[in-house]
Amino acid sequence: MQQSLTFFTYPSCTSCRKTKKWLAAHSVSYQERHLFRETPTFDELVKILALTTEGIDEILATRSQKFKDMNIDLNEISLSQMVNILIEDPVLLRRPILTDGKKLIVGHNPDALNSLI
Repeated sequence: MQQSLTFFTYPSCTSCRKTKKWLAAHSVSYQERHLFRETPTFDELVKILALTTEGIDEILATRSQKFKDMNIDLNEISLSQMVNILIEDPVLLRRPILTDGKKLIVGHNPDALNSLI
């Protein structure tokens, strides 16, 4: 039985809209969660991080102005501190984030999306 797909999205995000369109075109069902209204919990973010290949860099929007303004040295901060920062300020998360608990797709990635069907 396939585990349900959770789709963390933000409506004005172009990559989120493209991914949503792809999911609809391929009849992939998912549970949509607005990234800022239904922010991932600490445990959810830890599970998402466990699925990454690059760790925090894979889900953190390091090119965002908000992140640059924060002047955070990722080598000087604990993972739990960084997860708490992401919960407080989910704009720092790359989007969209899709996971079924076993796989993780960050950003609009048609090749990775094909693995869902």
